[in-house]
Amino acid sequence: MDDLTNPDQGDSELAFESALRPKSLDEFVGQNKVREQISLIIEAARIQGRTSDHILLAGPPGLGKTTLAIIVAHESGAPLRLTSGPTIQHAGDLAAVLSSLAPGEVLFIDEIHRMARAAEEMLYLAMEDFRVDVMVGKGPGATSIPLELAPFTLVGATTRSGMLPNPLRDRFGFTAHLEFYEVDELREVIARAAVKLGLEIDQAALVEIASRSRGTPRIANRLLRRVRDFALVAGERVIDISIAQAALALYEVDAIGLDRLDREILKVLTSRFDGKPVGLSTLAVAVGEEQDTIEAVVEPFLVRMGLIARTPRGRQATAAAYRHLGIESVNG
Repeated sequence: MDDLTNPDQGDSELAFESALRPKSLDEFVGQNKVREQISLIIEAARIQGRTSDHILLAGPPGLGKTTLAIIVAHESGAPLRLTSGPTIQHAGDLAAVLSSLAPGEVLFIDEIHRMARAAEEMLYLAMEDFRVDVMVGKGPGATSIPLELAPFTLVGATTRSGMLPNPLRDRFGFTAHLEFYEVDELREVIARAAVKLGLEIDQAALVEIASRSRGTPRIANRLLRRVRDFALVAGERVIDISIAQAALALYEVDAIGLDRLDREILKVLTSRFDGKPVGLSTLAVAVGEEQDTIEAVVEPFLVRMGLIARTPRGRQATAAAYRHLGIESVNG
């Protein structure tokens, strides 16, 4: 059993998440339909003696896209190469990665929607025919040299599948849409993590942490880490609901999982602009956060919880937001 309380283990966020990451589809909690679909794709490829179809994993951050990519490689018995869209800003960057792949290797591109357009166009041909055309020279004397590639499986991950051009999206043999987790599934995620960490935690505490985890396993594991630290400093050997609640209160995570930034956004929408719709750029300035962070990380949960609404004129707090903050709506 991994003991992450041992200083020699390196208790960094990366080491923590890596130690808790499931190694197979059987260990992976939740996303049952997606797991069945991916298992079928891998098994069919194994029976036919070929590489698996290309897979696109779409969904909000923290639901297990990277973990599933690692599992695809592991269950295919293939090596894994990891890269990300922002690092591939030229076609040459992609050509260098593709040409170095071993036969059957799984290439994982995180944030694939952020690749440069020229690289995306090169990827079309690579995914379909396992070759790329490399331009040599410049101007009228430039020539295109076809470069054959070893068969590979591409696993792409995106939080914004709508930003992918249709030709690229169509070349994936399977697109998996990952959904937010239910509380019972998150409770299982946390219970499994607690076993790996050697923690004693009761069922009420498991449910308490799960219910504040925003439907996201990554957040669930992160909150467990904070609760574990709190119990460790307090000298408590068993994590019960009182320890969990005290730890989460200290870190300003409320009963439905809202943190300081979430509540600040709701306060801006309910109080500072008289309840009127607020544009995303104005909202970002008001809370001192990047627009992308609000739109991709914070807003989806608030919309899903029915606390804010997107309108043609901007973001607006709902009646549920006023009730949650315990203030009276401007509309009565």
